[in-house]
Amino acid sequence: MIKVMIADDQELITQSLKIVLDTYEDINVISTVGNGFEALEAIKKNKPDVILMDIRMPEMDGVYCTKVVKEQYPEIKIIILTTFDDDEFVFSALKFGASGYLLKGVGTDELYQAIHTVLGGGAMINPDIATKVFRLFSQITQSNLTIHVDEDAVAEISKTEWKVIQQIGFGLSNKEIAQELYLSEGTVRNYLSSILSKLNLRDRTQLAIWAVQTGQTMKEFEDE
Repeated sequence: MIKVMIADDQELITQSLKIVLDTYEDINVISTVGNGFEALEAIKKNKPDVILMDIRMPEMDGVYCTKVVKEQYPEIKIIILTTFDDDEFVFSALKFGASGYLLKGVGTDELYQAIHTVLGGGAMINPDIATKVFRLFSQITQSNLTIHVDEDAVAEISKTEWKVIQQIGFGLSNKEIAQELYLSEGTVRNYLSSILSKLNLRDRTQLAIWAVQTGQTMKEFEDE
Protein backbone atom coordinates (compact mmCIF):
# COMPACT_ATOMS: atom_id res chain seq x y z
CA MET A 1 0.00 0.00 0.00
CA ILE A 2 1.38 3.39 -1.04
CA LYS A 3 1.01 6.02 1.68
CA VAL A 4 0.29 9.48 0.29
CA MET A 5 0.15 12.89 1.99
CA ILE A 6 -1.57 15.87 0.36
CA ALA A 7 -0.26 19.33 1.31
CA ASP A 8 -2.45 22.18 0.03
CA ASP A 9 -4.10 25.11 1.80
CA GLN A 10 -7.27 24.81 -0.30
CA GLU A 11 -9.50 22.25 1.39
CA LEU A 12 -11.58 21.72 -1.73
CA ILE A 13 -8.47 20.58 -3.60
CA THR A 14 -7.18 18.32 -0.83
CA GLN A 15 -10.56 16.64 -0.41
CA SER A 16 -11.02 16.23 -4.15
CA LEU A 17 -7.58 14.65 -4.52
CA LYS A 18 -8.22 12.39 -1.53
CA ILE A 19 -11.51 11.15 -2.96
CA VAL A 20 -9.90 10.46 -6.34
CA LEU A 21 -6.81 8.70 -4.99
CA ASP A 22 -8.76 6.62 -2.49
CA THR A 23 -10.47 4.91 -5.42
CA TYR A 24 -7.18 3.15 -6.21
CA GLU A 25 -6.73 -0.04 -4.21
CA ASP A 26 -2.98 0.38 -3.78
CA ILE A 27 -3.07 3.98 -2.49
CA ASN A 28 -3.94 5.20 0.99
CA VAL A 29 -4.14 8.96 1.64
CA ILE A 30 -2.89 9.02 5.23
CA SER A 31 -3.13 12.77 5.84
CA THR A 32 -4.07 16.15 4.37
CA VAL A 33 -2.36 19.31 5.61
CA GLY A 34 -2.58 23.02 4.88
CA ASN A 35 1.04 24.21 5.07
CA GLY A 36 4.64 23.10 5.40
CA PHE A 37 4.70 23.14 9.19
CA GLU A 38 1.66 20.85 9.34
CA ALA A 39 3.31 18.57 6.81
CA LEU A 40 6.45 18.19 8.94
CA GLU A 41 4.37 17.43 12.03
CA ALA A 42 2.24 14.90 10.17
CA ILE A 43 5.34 13.11 8.88
CA LYS A 44 6.48 12.47 12.45
CA LYS A 45 3.21 10.64 13.18
CA ASN A 46 2.94 8.60 9.99
CA LYS A 47 5.63 8.90 7.35
CA PRO A 48 4.27 8.90 3.79
CA ASP A 49 5.90 7.37 0.74
CA VAL A 50 4.86 10.27 -1.47
CA ILE A 51 3.82 13.87 -0.78
CA LEU A 52 1.70 15.84 -3.25
CA MET A 53 2.95 19.33 -2.45
CA ASP A 54 1.35 22.66 -3.34
CA ILE A 55 3.76 25.52 -4.06
CA ARG A 56 1.92 28.46 -2.53
CA MET A 57 0.92 27.77 1.07
CA PRO A 58 0.87 30.08 4.11
CA GLU A 59 3.49 30.01 6.90
CA MET A 60 5.78 27.57 5.04
CA ASP A 61 5.48 27.22 1.28
CA GLY A 62 5.96 24.06 -0.73
CA VAL A 63 9.43 24.91 -2.03
CA TYR A 64 10.97 25.37 1.41
CA CYS A 65 9.01 22.43 2.82
CA THR A 66 10.43 20.28 0.01
CA LYS A 67 13.93 21.33 1.02
CA VAL A 68 13.35 20.46 4.69
CA VAL A 69 11.63 17.15 3.97
CA LYS A 70 14.37 15.96 1.60
CA GLU A 71 17.06 16.92 4.11
CA GLN A 72 15.37 15.03 6.95
CA TYR A 73 13.64 12.24 5.03
CA PRO A 74 15.47 11.76 1.71
CA GLU A 75 13.52 8.58 0.97
CA ILE A 76 10.19 10.42 0.76
CA LYS A 77 9.24 11.29 -2.81
CA ILE A 78 7.69 14.69 -3.51
CA ILE A 79 5.51 15.67 -6.46
CA ILE A 80 4.86 19.39 -6.76
CA LEU A 81 1.26 20.21 -7.68
CA THR A 82 0.53 23.78 -8.63
CA THR A 83 -1.49 26.11 -10.83
CA PHE A 84 1.65 28.21 -11.30
CA ASP A 85 4.46 27.58 -13.79
CA ASP A 86 6.86 30.26 -12.60
CA ASP A 87 10.48 29.57 -13.62
CA GLU A 88 11.86 30.10 -10.14
CA PHE A 89 9.38 27.70 -8.56
CA VAL A 90 10.02 25.03 -11.18
CA PHE A 91 13.77 25.13 -10.73
CA SER A 92 13.80 25.53 -6.94
CA ALA A 93 11.46 22.62 -6.31
CA LEU A 94 13.53 20.30 -8.49
CA LYS A 95 16.81 21.64 -7.11
CA PHE A 96 15.73 20.79 -3.57
CA GLY A 97 14.87 17.23 -4.53
CA ALA A 98 11.30 17.08 -5.84
CA SER A 99 10.79 14.12 -8.15
CA GLY A 100 7.94 15.59 -10.15
CA TYR A 101 6.21 18.80 -11.12
CA LEU A 102 2.60 18.61 -12.31
CA LEU A 103 -0.06 21.22 -12.90
CA LYS A 104 -3.21 20.79 -10.82
CA GLY A 105 -5.30 20.23 -13.92
CA VAL A 106 -3.54 16.92 -14.56
CA GLY A 107 -5.76 13.90 -15.19
CA THR A 108 -6.29 11.39 -12.40
CA ASP A 109 -4.67 8.52 -14.29
CA GLU A 110 -1.60 10.66 -15.03
CA LEU A 111 -1.36 11.60 -11.36
CA TYR A 112 -1.66 7.94 -10.37
CA GLN A 113 1.05 7.02 -12.86
CA ALA A 114 3.26 9.85 -11.59
CA ILE A 115 3.09 8.44 -8.05
CA HIS A 116 4.27 5.04 -9.28
CA THR A 117 6.93 6.62 -11.49
CA VAL A 118 8.61 8.57 -8.69
CA LEU A 119 8.45 5.57 -6.36
CA GLY A 120 10.32 3.63 -9.02
CA GLY A 121 13.10 6.21 -9.03
CA GLY A 122 11.90 8.18 -12.03
CA ALA A 123 10.89 11.78 -12.50
CA MET A 124 7.56 13.07 -13.77
CA ILE A 125 7.31 16.52 -15.32
CA ASN A 126 4.14 17.81 -16.95
CA PRO A 127 4.66 18.16 -20.73
CA ASP A 128 3.41 21.74 -20.57
CA ILE A 129 6.45 22.78 -18.54
CA ALA A 130 9.03 20.16 -19.56
CA THR A 131 10.48 22.49 -22.19
CA LYS A 132 10.82 25.23 -19.58
CA VAL A 133 12.69 22.89 -17.24
CA PHE A 134 15.16 21.74 -19.89
CA ARG A 135 15.74 25.35 -20.92
CA LEU A 136 16.49 26.23 -17.31
CA PHE A 137 18.92 23.35 -16.97
CA SER A 138 20.72 24.44 -20.13
CA GLN A 139 21.17 27.91 -18.63
CA ILE A 140 22.52 26.69 -15.30
CA THR A 141 26.14 26.88 -16.43
CA GLN A 142 25.76 30.66 -16.67
CA SER A 143 24.17 31.09 -13.26
CA ASN A 144 25.50 31.11 -9.71
CA LEU A 145 23.74 27.82 -8.94
CA THR A 146 26.44 25.62 -10.42
CA ILE A 147 26.97 22.33 -8.60
CA HIS A 148 30.61 21.54 -7.88
CA VAL A 149 32.21 18.17 -7.16
CA ASP A 150 35.74 17.20 -6.20
CA GLU A 151 37.90 16.49 -9.28
CA ASP A 152 39.66 13.61 -7.52
CA ALA A 153 36.25 11.99 -6.99
CA VAL A 154 35.42 12.44 -10.69
CA ALA A 155 38.55 10.46 -11.57
CA GLU A 156 37.17 7.48 -9.64
CA ILE A 157 34.04 7.17 -11.82
CA SER A 158 34.05 4.03 -13.99
CA LYS A 159 32.95 3.93 -17.62
CA THR A 160 29.68 2.19 -16.75
CA GLU A 161 29.02 4.75 -14.03
CA TRP A 162 29.57 7.51 -16.61
CA LYS A 163 26.94 5.89 -18.80
CA VAL A 164 24.51 5.80 -15.87
CA ILE A 165 25.25 9.47 -15.13
CA GLN A 166 24.54 10.36 -18.75
CA GLN A 167 21.18 8.59 -18.72
CA ILE A 168 20.24 10.30 -15.46
CA GLY A 169 21.11 13.59 -17.14
CA PHE A 170 18.61 12.66 -19.85
CA GLY A 171 15.96 12.26 -17.13
CA LEU A 172 15.56 8.49 -17.40
CA SER A 173 14.22 6.37 -14.53
CA ASN A 174 16.14 3.42 -13.08
CA LYS A 175 13.96 1.04 -15.08
CA GLU A 176 14.61 2.92 -18.33
CA ILE A 177 18.35 3.07 -17.61
CA ALA A 178 18.37 -0.67 -16.96
CA GLN A 179 16.76 -1.29 -20.34
CA GLU A 180 19.07 1.14 -22.12
CA LEU A 181 22.28 -0.29 -20.64
CA TYR A 182 21.16 -3.95 -20.40
CA LEU A 183 21.44 -4.00 -16.61
CA SER A 184 19.08 -5.01 -13.83
CA GLU A 185 17.27 -2.28 -11.90
CA GLY A 186 19.07 -3.40 -8.76
CA THR A 187 22.42 -2.96 -10.47
CA VAL A 188 21.42 0.53 -11.62
CA ARG A 189 20.41 1.44 -8.06
CA ASN A 190 23.77 0.21 -6.80
CA TYR A 191 25.63 2.24 -9.42
CA LEU A 192 23.59 5.33 -8.54
CA SER A 193 24.32 4.91 -4.85
CA SER A 194 28.04 4.53 -5.58
CA ILE A 195 28.07 7.59 -7.86
CA LEU A 196 26.29 9.81 -5.33
CA SER A 197 28.69 8.66 -2.62
CA LYS A 198 31.79 9.28 -4.74
CA LEU A 199 30.67 12.74 -5.87
CA ASN A 200 29.16 13.65 -2.48
CA LEU A 201 25.85 14.67 -4.06
CA ARG A 202 22.53 14.60 -2.24
CA ASP A 203 20.30 12.91 -4.81
CA ARG A 204 19.73 12.11 -8.48
CA THR A 205 18.34 15.60 -9.12
CA GLN A 206 21.66 17.20 -8.18
CA LEU A 207 23.43 14.56 -10.25
CA ALA A 208 21.22 15.30 -13.28
CA ILE A 209 21.90 19.02 -13.00
CA TRP A 210 25.65 18.43 -12.66
CA ALA A 211 25.57 16.10 -15.68
CA VAL A 212 23.93 18.81 -17.78
CA GLN A 213 26.24 21.53 -16.44
CA THR A 214 29.39 19.61 -17.26
CA GLY A 215 28.28 18.34 -20.66
CA GLN A 216 28.08 14.65 -19.74
CA THR A 217 24.88 14.26 -21.78
CA MET A 218 26.84 15.25 -24.91
CA LYS A 219 29.59 12.65 -24.53
CA GLU A 220 29.84 9.52 -26.63
CA PHE A 221 30.93 6.29 -24.97
CA GLU A 222 32.29 3.28 -26.79
CA ASP A 223 30.78 -0.10 -25.98
CA GLU A 224 32.66 -2.19 -23.46
